[in-house]
This record gives sequence, structure tokens and C-alpha cells, in this order.
Amino acid sequence: MGILNVTPDSFSDGGDYFAQEAAVGHALNMIAEGATIIDIGGESTRPGAAPTPAEEQIRRTIPVIRAIRMRDSNIAISIDTCAAAVARAALDAGADIINDVSALRDDPEMADVVAAAGAAVVLMHRRGASADMQDGGGPHYDDVIAEITAFLLQRRDFAVDRGIDRSRIILDPGLGFGKRVEHNLTILRLLDRFVALGQPVLVGASRKRFLGSVLDVDEPKDRLAGSLACATIAALAGAAILRVHDVRQTVEAVRLCSAVKGK
Repeated sequence: MGILNVTPDSFSDGGDYFAQEAAVGHALNMIAEGATIIDIGGESTRPGAAPTPAEEQIRRTIPVIRAIRMRDSNIAISIDTCAAAVARAALDAGADIINDVSALRDDPEMADVVAAAGAAVVLMHRRGASADMQDGGGPHYDDVIAEITAFLLQRRDFAVDRGIDRSRIILDPGLGFGKRVEHNLTILRLLDRFVALGQPVLVGASRKRFLGSVLDVDEPKDRLAGSLACATIAALAGAAILRVHDVRQTVEAVRLCSAVKGK
């Protein structure tokens, strides 16, 4: 899953692809490098980010979705949003997947939008909201794996109860979203516990702050080595989707993992 932030303020590439031409060109480059999903976001979900109104998210993302869909009828397109209005507009424009970092909690209409469209959905674990999830360095967990597992299963069951096909549900443990460094490392170390839940698992570690903390690398774009290490760990653990900025390098790392596993 190649990341396409159509935002001025995302933590790593905010402003790089804010213009439609740049955004579409970057998407096509990521497809050429091996991305099979393009994840388009019109709102930054970085720690401390302020919410972006649905109307502005739509203005930023829908023309990009339509332009990508016109150029490639087969690529899967994901919309990274917690707003039902944005999700509905994106699905109408050609998106296939709703990537909801709130796991259908922020907007009470989101589950119905996903179910009515028969779309796939990513349910992510997040403590708090983007504006406050890392306050004080992140929250406390008594057992981070058990607590995230319970949350993801509850949200999966909620989605199924609202009419979303279980086979269309993807789980994301939410690296960096309301977690301390040690929590993120534990999630990666025990990622097979989430894979064992029976749903496809998405992992998004690319360029995140905890990598900088572990490796003492301040600039997000300089965290490629750490991002690839996480991608390798996740691939070997059985993750189905890797959400990344650096597509070509990650595809090569995953190909080697597959060769080692004999697949």
C-alpha cells in the first residue's frame, strides 16, 4: 500500500503532493514500483494534528481519485478518512477500501456507508484522537497485545453486526497511534498474535517517530532503514498489507522475504 498524502501538514511528506498533478504522478510512480493499493488521505492523522473538515478532504482527494482511476482501472484505491461523507464521495469516485483510523467510531454513519457499498475496510487501534493521543508520551497499557486484540475483535464484531462482510475487514494494530516506543516494539515482536485472529493484518510503520527514537534519526525521510526492517519483520510474521512511503525498496525487501519463506 503506497501512501499518498494530499495534505499540507502530514508528518513526513506534507505539501509534497498537495497539487493534483504531483499527487497523480506520484501515485503512478508507486504503481510502477509495485504498489497494489494506493492509500489517499486528505487529512493528517499525525500526533497533534487538527481535524480537517469533510468538505476540504473531499476537495483535496476526490479529483485525485478520479484521475488515478481514469489512468488505471485495476489498481485498488483506499481513502484514509474517518468521515462518512468523505468515504461516500471516494467510493463514488472509484475507491475500493475505507481506511478508518478510528475503527468506525468517529462517525456513526461510516459503518452503513461501508456496508451499503460492499467496500473493504481497515479497522485500526487508536487510543484518544490525533490531537491528544501522544500527550505525555503516550498512554499506559497493562498488556498492550491483549488490550489491542480485545479492541480489534470488538470492532470487527461491531462491523459485522452492521452488515459489513467479515471477509472484507482488515485489522491494523495502529503503530504510533497512542503508543509509547516500547509498545510499538512489542507489537512488532508479537505481530503473529494479530495475524492469528484470522483477518488480514495491515502494518504501517513507515518513517514513524518511534523509529527515529530507536535509531536516533530526526528527519522522517531518513528513516528508510528502520522502515525496511519493520517491513521485513511484518512480512515474515504474515502481515497482508504494508502501508509505506518507499514502495520500490519495500517491494524488494518483501520479495526477498518471500524467497526465504519459499513462496
